[in-house]
Amino acid sequence: MKANKKFDWHSDVISDSTLVDSHYKTTQNVCRFMVARCGSHFKFNREFMAWICDDEAKTMGDVASKWLNNTKA
Repeated sequence: MKANKKFDWHSDVISDSTLVDSHYKTTQNVCRFMVARCGSHFKFNREFMAWICDDEAKTMGDVASKWLNNTKA
């Protein structure tokens, strides 16, 4: 991906190293990634979605790990 190209959350390939940027969108593509990483029981909730968009640097791998850790608690 070119440095000046905005990531397309609808169609670009999401990996663990994909950075969550200020243009993040919760799309079907994101849901497919999260189900693949976390299992078919994955669901978004408001608190988790707020954490994703809190302007702290994170990757989609961090997002998946956080959800998995939260479900173990």
